[in-house]
Amino acid sequence: MTAHAQDTLLSFGATFVRLLQWVCGMGCGLLVFLIPVILLRSQGLLPGVGDGFRSDILAASPLAVVAIFAMLALILAALFRFFGHLRAIIVSAGEGDPFTPRNAERLKTMAWLFLGVKVLSLLVGALRLHLANLVRPEGSGPDSLDFSVYDLNAVIIVLVLFTLARVFRQGAAMREDLNGTV
Repeated sequence: MTAHAQDTLLSFGATFVRLLQWVCGMGCGLLVFLIPVILLRSQGLLPGVGDGFRSDILAASPLAVVAIFAMLALILAALFRFFGHLRAIIVSAGEGDPFTPRNAERLKTMAWLFLGVKVLSLLVGALRLHLANLVRPEGSGPDSLDFSVYDLNAVIIVLVLFTLARVFRQGAAMREDLNGTV
């Protein structure tokens, strides 16, 4: 692969990650805005707002809906930071010096952020299940959570990120040792 192709790929990656950060920021802002709206509507203080939406879920448990929105906002905030660290790594790779202690720390932080996203996602799923069972039609069986082998993807990603953090830390240490002996 030529240097120009690498630069084009890194440039595209940085632009795409910036777009993902923007989407996460806008989504997080919207969710944070909707939380007080949901609380006010559940108290009857905003008549007519959201009449076209499914209000049986909100009536069943407004605090569960708020908790879901709050956790989704936290997920988007964590992904915003995740993509920010990824963009910084892409920039350092474009500058020709990705094996730095700072990038090792970024990768470790990305692993923790992604693990947090997965845990929050499970909590959101559990609350969604709770809400679905609260408003299920009479005579139907309870809903349940389904897990598959694809749910292991997040575990694999977290393991890869922690491993890469150690590889980057070791690479940076080896480079410092080499620079010290030359």
